[in-house]
Amino acid sequence: MPVKLILYSTSHCHLCEQAETLLKICEINNNLSWESVEISENMKLLELYATKIPVIKRIDNNEEIAWPFTVSEISNLIRLSL
Repeated sequence: MPVKLILYSTSHCHLCEQAETLLKICEINNNLSWESVEISENMKLLELYATKIPVIKRIDNNEEIAWPFTVSEISNLIRLSL
């Protein structure tokens, strides 16, 4: 079963585009799926993440990493046990 992640981001964010590239690299070597969530469409998400994006959240245990992060840090997030 793949690890499911959310990428909290916003449009026209070059850091968010970099985070997407890192996630695509991680997809090659790991069993994961992810979706991008636009924070500007939700006031609660905007309040939580506006100054932190991009943020990757693991759905099953709510662990998060905020920018800056690397492929290694994403891989560590994927391997975290519940």
